[in-house]
Amino acid sequence: MKEAKIIGYEAKRIVANATGLGSYSRTLLESLSAFDKQFLLYAPNEGRRELYSNLLDKSNITFKFPSDKSNNNSFFYKISQNIWREKGIVRDLIRDKVEVFHGLSGQLPLGINKTNIKTVLTIHDLIFMVHPDWYSPIDILFYKRKFFHSVKMADHIIAISECTKRDIIRFAKVKESKIEVIYQSFNPIFAKGVGEEEKQKIRQKYSLPKEFILNVGTIERRKNILLVVKAIKELEQYSNKDIHLVIVGRKTEYTKEISNYIEKNNLQAKIHIINGVLFEELRVIYSMASLFVYPSIYEGFGIPIIEAMANRLPVIACKGSCLEEAGGDYSLYVENNDVKAMAEAINAFLYDNNRREQAIEKGLDHIKKFANNNVAQKHIDLYNSLIQ
Repeated sequence: MKEAKIIGYEAKRIVANATGLGSYSRTLLESLSAFDKQFLLYAPNEGRRELYSNLLDKSNITFKFPSDKSNNNSFFYKISQNIWREKGIVRDLIRDKVEVFHGLSGQLPLGINKTNIKTVLTIHDLIFMVHPDWYSPIDILFYKRKFFHSVKMADHIIAISECTKRDIIRFAKVKESKIEVIYQSFNPIFAKGVGEEEKQKIRQKYSLPKEFILNVGTIERRKNILLVVKAIKELEQYSNKDIHLVIVGRKTEYTKEISNYIEKNNLQAKIHIINGVLFEELRVIYSMASLFVYPSIYEGFGIPIIEAMANRLPVIACKGSCLEEAGGDYSLYVENNDVKAMAEAINAFLYDNNRREQAIEKGLDHIKKFANNNVAQKHIDLYNSLIQ
């Protein structure tokens, strides 16, 4: 049986994105490095080396950049990097004898379908098509062009959830046999214990309360965190607990709307918004929380839910996309505009210890399907199947 020995990856997100697609890609490559294959990571520039320093130590992982790095700060070179990523990279793949090329962030280079290189494309979500009102017309045009070109060229497509698979079939009319669902894996660092000294250090650094509900993710309208803020206000009417909410994420214009609501309803002492949190600090914050809330209106998967479960947190999320897949049967789900239901769900986990402990234990069992080795092996099996 033939096996793929040299596998290439589109690695722009690995070197540039601290969260999201970057985290997904780095976690995947970390686990794939256990296999006896050569993994070549093609990125337009070196980006932020601190993000992928752990991958640099792997003997079977090699980063590949455009040959001319001397003009890195010039306007022309910035343009040529994009040209290289979209098309010029194909010559490098041929030169390096790559057998399978994997577009980790929904894109394949133009012309690769005219080579002998087999291609895999990972689609994380099609939010720009499901909710086009959240994007500018120019962005939608660009994303659609990239999506339809890449789907057409790909030999096989990976969807990170059944929800995303349904969206791909719906919008691109792709045969189901061409798509495989392989869930995202989570970084095992989130399952490691955290000492009290570490917790106290982070608590002081970010002025965190002793007990709190946690939300992690970019503070944008799609993430819908205002629903939870309103639920905290609702809980003041019938809960005697001093309930705090900690929101960790990059701020956007939507943050102003949240801040205005907080000020208008005198919630300044209960709502804590922090950003700039380092990756190694995030796992400590998870470990300090009592409950995790993820009220996003639409997601491709929702990896923070898995990270929270690994940290023994019960989870509340919203209905309507893939979050039930990520959260499993023992998390709680509410409509994305139902403040009262969100408040009741929070109350249920904070007051019902039996329900809370059941959710934690069942959650730990549920996330075994997202373990790195399981996910990595599925990728290896797919790569090998393409060169038979």
